[in-house]
Amino acid sequence: MEGLACLSHLFVTMFLTGLGGIIAIPSITDVTMAALCPGQDQCSLAIYLSGIQQAMAGVGSVVMTPLIGNLSDRYGRKTLITLPLTLSVIPYVILAYSRETKFFYAYYVVKTLASMAGEGSFHCLALAYVADKVPDGKRTSAFGILAGVGSASFVGGTLAARFLSTALTFQVAAVLSMIALVYMRIFLKDSVPGGGVSQPLLKEVEETCAEDDSSRKRATGAFKKLPSLGDLICLLKCSPTFSQAAVVSFFNSLVDGGLMAVLLYYLKARFQFNKNQFADLLMITGVGATLAQLFLMPILVPVIGEEKLLSTGLLIGCINVLVYSIAWSAWVPYALAGCSIFSVFVRPSLCSIASKQVGPTEQGMVQGCLSGISSSANIIAPLVFSPLTALFLSENAPFYYPGFSLMCLGLAMMIAFFQSLMIRAAPPIAVGKISNSRRTDTLV
Repeated sequence: MEGLACLSHLFVTMFLTGLGGIIAIPSITDVTMAALCPGQDQCSLAIYLSGIQQAMAGVGSVVMTPLIGNLSDRYGRKTLITLPLTLSVIPYVILAYSRETKFFYAYYVVKTLASMAGEGSFHCLALAYVADKVPDGKRTSAFGILAGVGSASFVGGTLAARFLSTALTFQVAAVLSMIALVYMRIFLKDSVPGGGVSQPLLKEVEETCAEDDSSRKRATGAFKKLPSLGDLICLLKCSPTFSQAAVVSFFNSLVDGGLMAVLLYYLKARFQFNKNQFADLLMITGVGATLAQLFLMPILVPVIGEEKLLSTGLLIGCINVLVYSIAWSAWVPYALAGCSIFSVFVRPSLCSIASKQVGPTEQGMVQGCLSGISSSANIIAPLVFSPLTALFLSENAPFYYPGFSLMCLGLAMMIAFFQSLMIRAAPPIAVGKISNSRRTDTLV
C-alpha cells in the first residue's frame, strides 16, 4: 500500500518481537504443569497462578501504558519502545537456562514484573507510530496490516514451536527478542508527533475541566503534562464516540483476557491437548488472522466501514466462544479456529475509531488510554474466570458444565456487540468545538 514504506522497520520489529513471544506460548502450559503438578492433566494451582500473573500485568498496564503513551508524545516513540522490548528478553533467558521448579518460580516473578512494566506498551506505541505516519483515511487499513504482521509472527512462532524441543524453544525466544531490540535501535526512525490539521482535544478540554487545571498548575518538571484520571474522564465526556469505543474495548478485552487465562487449561483438561495440539490450534488461528488482516481488511473497510466491520467481528467472536463452551469433540476447537477470522478485525477498528477523535500530538495518549481501559479488563478477567474455570473443571462443580466460564465470556462478548451497534462514523473533534460547548454551558 502506498505510504506504508515508512513503516517497514516497524513491521520488522513487530514481527521479530511477536515471533519471540509467540514461540513460547504452546510450551508454557506444559512447563507450568510439569513444574507445579507433574504427571497431571488438571492443576488448579497452575490456573490460579496464571490468573494472578495476568491480573498483576493488567494492574501495571493500567498505570504504565497511558504514562508511556503520553511520554512518547513528548520524547518520541522510539525512546519509549526500548523499555518493553528490553524487559521482554529477561524471562525467556531464565527458562532457556532451566525449567526446574525453582527456576520456574523465578521466571514467574520476573515475567510478572516485566509484564506490569511493559506489557501492552509496545503495541500502544506501535499504533501511535502508525498514526503519526499515516493519514486518517488510511489508518484502519494500516492498523489492520500492523495486526496482520503480528498475526504472521503468530503463525511463524506456532509453526516453529511445533518442531522445536521445549528447551530450544525458550533459547530461540530469547535470541529473537534480543534481535528485535537491536534491530529497532539501529533501523527504526523516530516519529515526531504533530503536523496534522486536527486540534488536540485535551488542550480544548482543559478549559472545561477546572479541577484538572489546578492540579496541572501545581505540577512541575517533566511530569507536568502526564495523563491523569481527569484527562481520561474529560476525553470520555467530550467524545461520545470514544466513550462507546471504550465500553466495547473493555468488554472485548474482558473476553480476551478470560480466554487467555483459561482456554488452554480448559482444552488440556477437557480433551487432553498437549504442546503440539496447542501449536496446531494457534497456527490455524494465526494463518486465518494473517490472511484476513493483510488482504481482506483493506478490501472490506472502504466497502462496509470500520464500524460495521467492528460489529461483525464481535458477533462472530461471540458465537465462537459460546460454541467453545459446549464443545463435545476435540475437533470442534479446530473448526472454531478456522471460523474466527472476522474477530481479528475488532482491535484495529477500535484503534482507528479512537485515533480520529484527537489531534496528532495526542495519539500516544489516546492509544495509551484505550490500552489502559483494556488492561483494567485484563485485571478483572483472570480474577473472575480462573477460579470459575477451576471450579467447573473439578469434581466439586455445583453442576456439570465444564465450559460454564466460557459461556459467561460469550455473554460478555454479546454486550460488546450490542454496544458496538451504537457507534456511528464521526469526524475528528473540530477546532473550537469544545470551547464553544463550554461557553454554551456557562451561559446556561
